Amino acid sequence: MRKQKSVALLIETSNAYARNLLGGILSYINVHESWSIDVPEQQRGAAPPDWLDNWKGDGLIVRIETERIARFVQKLNVPVVDVSAARFVPNIPFVETDDKAIAKLAFEHFQERGFEHFAFCGDSAFKWSALREASFSQAAKHSGRECHVFHAKSRTTPGFSLARERARLTRWLKSLPRPVAVFACYDIKAQQILDVCRQQDIRVPEDVAVLGVDDDELLCGLCTPPLSSVIPAAHKAGQEAARLLDSMMSGIEIDRLEHLMEPLGIATRQSTDVLAIADPDIADAVRFIRDSACEGIDVNDVLQRVALSRRVLETRFKQFVGRTPHQEIVRRRVERIRRYLLETDLTLGQIAQRTGFQNEEYMSVTFRRAMGLPPGRYRREQSTSSTSNSSTDTD
Repeated sequence: MRKQKSVALLIETSNAYARNLLGGILSYINVHESWSIDVPEQQRGAAPPDWLDNWKGDGLIVRIETERIARFVQKLNVPVVDVSAARFVPNIPFVETDDKAIAKLAFEHFQERGFEHFAFCGDSAFKWSALREASFSQAAKHSGRECHVFHAKSRTTPGFSLARERARLTRWLKSLPRPVAVFACYDIKAQQILDVCRQQDIRVPEDVAVLGVDDDELLCGLCTPPLSSVIPAAHKAGQEAARLLDSMMSGIEIDRLEHLMEPLGIATRQSTDVLAIADPDIADAVRFIRDSACEGIDVNDVLQRVALSRRVLETRFKQFVGRTPHQEIVRRRVERIRRYLLETDLTLGQIAQRTGFQNEEYMSVTFRRAMGLPPGRYRREQSTSSTSNSSTDTD
């Protein structure tokens, strides 16, 4: 009988993202070979537990977020997979969220609601926050807009004061032009922004719309108003980390170190549920496209909704949204296709029916033009499971 592999998971359980990572690892184990798992209870960035000094295991999945953890990992003579963006140990495989894709999705979420002022609230302690800031600011710049940035101080900063930090955040929020779209680096930071807005009688989302990352359903629901949040593919990241470690423990060489997971979408709640478009006709057109894009509508259907000529509609729509009505319809459909590919086992034919296309071939051509590759290949490349996909994809 083959000996069961012993694996340690140095991943905190104090936040939704990390718990979903663990859930993904569990999903992989349930489908594949069972492991003997050691999961110490610890906080984010905590030192490795003392018992690991004498641990005789076969592999490790870890969030390497401090130099101390990095030094410990480098002493081990077992396969290691990192699930942090900090990259303290650059020569081992790592699985992380695609922070550029997260920022792009966040910007598009605000842009389609008509915002012209943008802001980012980051946490200087984390590299992934800097990556999200850079990509969000770049997206604003490309649209001809400025991005106002707030850098929260780390609790480890000498002389850190929670009261002074809250006062800094309050002054920054009051200084922003309105209405403004604020992208917070993660849900906890977004919750802090909403708390300040509530205390200062700043209207959310009418004056300040707030979007977080992680979709921590409990935290988002406890916020006032409930918080919209980008949904990271944490569960898939956990599956991929487990798959990589399993391969490494079996002696299989890993062909690349970087494994980035695209976000699944945005859970829209009250904190961004607003259209900041001054033109009522264009706001109506945007709502109609948002609600009906996957029902097979075209620009003629939009023209029946609003009392504008095609030329006026397209000129004003592009002025406020940054795209033509046709481009917005296609973008909405492609995004729905992408989510079906990532989150379901629906066949391409079934997805075509649900997104308003006459047939699978037409949908595939549209998706390829927008994404640069056909839907079947996109699904395979994004899949984190080593088992074959149950749908009947064709390119």
